[in-house]
Amino acid sequence: MASGKDLIVSFGEMLIDFVPTVSGVSLAEAPGFIKAPGGAPANVAIAVARLGGRAAFLGKLGDDEFGRMLAGILRSNGVDDAGVLFDTGARTALAFVTLRADGEREFMFYRNPSADMLLEEGELNLDVIKSAAVFHYGSISLITEPCRSAHLKAMQVARDAGALLSYDPNLRLPLWPSAESAREQIMSIWDQADIIKVSDVELEFLTGTDSVEDDVVLTLWRPEFKLLLVTLGEKGCKYYTKDFRGSLDGFSVNTVDTTGAGDAFVGAMLTKIVADQSVLQSEEKLREVLRFANACGAITTTKKGAIPALPNKTEALELLKRD
Repeated sequence: MASGKDLIVSFGEMLIDFVPTVSGVSLAEAPGFIKAPGGAPANVAIAVARLGGRAAFLGKLGDDEFGRMLAGILRSNGVDDAGVLFDTGARTALAFVTLRADGEREFMFYRNPSADMLLEEGELNLDVIKSAAVFHYGSISLITEPCRSAHLKAMQVARDAGALLSYDPNLRLPLWPSAESAREQIMSIWDQADIIKVSDVELEFLTGTDSVEDDVVLTLWRPEFKLLLVTLGEKGCKYYTKDFRGSLDGFSVNTVDTTGAGDAFVGAMLTKIVADQSVLQSEEKLREVLRFANACGAITTTKKGAIPALPNKTEALELLKRD
């Protein structure tokens, strides 16, 4: 990584989540919805900024009230929005999120097409990408052209400029033409990342095996990786590097809505890695970082919506002290 660089650039979608005011009901039964800004890559950028890190977001929004609102939310949270574009011909994406009684989610998306899908290679702000210490992305931007080509180009520019590549597939099956297509495209860029985080659900989807045992996880390991992580919800996480592997327990909190918990985890982890890359070579340091990331993920589940629930450093340290 180039010296003096500490910027985490997040690439992909930002949208509005409409979250029911009542948990445990279907969308049709919901009496009302709370409007919550979201989109995994944007959540990660704001998670980083809220913890005191430097973050930029790169993506396309609709030139509409929601799009302008989202850009304003990035700015008000201290995220650089120089890489944000507005499309006059498409709307900002919307997602209606059903909260089951246990706080887990189901999604219904309005994107046909939404502005984020229409980002073109030639529109990328290469200066922002080249200044990244870490370039973070998901898989939703791989679903359709022209955004897929823009995504691949951005990864290449970031890699050539010396950035660490961070990948959280963030599986949203309803957005893909088929499960096979999702698996194929998610894996199409797998080998190019330095750091990958998957959830236990994504692990099962990608491996076809309902297990989080090491032998299953290691089918996804590649020699080029610096870190592979599996998040296990309230049970914590598992970590794998070239030299060591292990697991960490999660935190017990009153879970209301799991939206954004994985993004808070990723944002916290990347913020710490950018500050000290030797974390990736020291198991003791890595465990400390992942305990902090687990705390940030846990706090995010205690409120509705993703961005409103992302913690600051003080909140995270309070939970660490309490546990």
